[in-house]
Parts: sequence; C-alpha cells; structure tokens
Amino acid sequence: MAINKIKKKEIIAKVSGALKGATSAVFVNFHKMPVSETTTMRKALRAQGVGYTVAKKTLLKRALSEKKFSGEIPELAGEIAVAYGKGDDITLPAREVYVFQKKSEGRVTIVGGIFESVYKTREEMTEIASIPSREVLLARFVNVINSPIQRFVIGLNQIAEKRA
Repeated sequence: MAINKIKKKEIIAKVSGALKGATSAVFVNFHKMPVSETTTMRKALRAQGVGYTVAKKTLLKRALSEKKFSGEIPELAGEIAVAYGKGDDITLPAREVYVFQKKSEGRVTIVGGIFESVYKTREEMTEIASIPSREVLLARFVNVINSPIQRFVIGLNQIAEKRA
C-alpha cells in the first residue's frame, strides 16, 4: 500500500526523533512473526524502557542519513524494525532483543545496530547483547571479592572445630 508524502514525513520524523535521544539502537528483522508474539515482545521491551518502531527500509535509511553516525549502515534485509534505548544502560536494547531472538526460533534476528554513534554489524551487536547488565557485573565483582574472605573464614572455622 502506498504511503502519501505527509505520512512518509511523519514516519521519518518519528524515527529521527527516536534515534535523536537514543543511547543505542538495534536493527531487528522480524520475518514471519505472529501478531501475538510481536505484541508480547513490544510489551516486554516497553516495560524495560526500550522503544520499538517499524518503518519501511527506504524511510529508515532517510532518517539514518539525517544523523551523522560513523561507519557503514549494515545490510537491512527483510522486514526491519528499530529497538532503541534512552536510558543509562546502553546495552539494554541489544540484550532485550537478543532474549527474544533466542526464544523465537529464527523469527526475530539482530541485523545490526548503532552503538556509541557507530554502525555495528550483526556479529558486533550480538557480542554487545551478551554483555551482562551493570547489576549483574557488580554482583559478580562482589562475589569475586567475597570468595577469598569466605574461604578464609571457613578455614578458621575448621581450625576452631579441630581445637575444640
């Protein structure tokens, strides 16, 4: 179905506005995804503070050309959407889409993205998606610090039990 010029300008403005304040964005291919799964994914992304916009590739490329990101735009094959985040956690959009990529059996895939104002390939965005959240990293760090202390206390406890 053809879209008139006014509607096209609105879509370009919407995508540009979404990318303007975004800390990172992920290009998502959602081929043959049922409406129920799409709705579930949108709700889950929204709950995490991640925006999700679908646009025609030509309009998306126009919106991206207005922005001055470095690198080369990855190949946008298939039906494309943009997941973007505006919070402090710049890996959140990639991580949340990656969760659905694992669940969807190939219906949702990461195609590429924008990270720190640089276009990234599918492989690079998948690596970024595998980075744990800040809270998880802090918990792991505390565990690493706590582990030697805990072993020392267990050793002291065993010595005390032997003497008693």
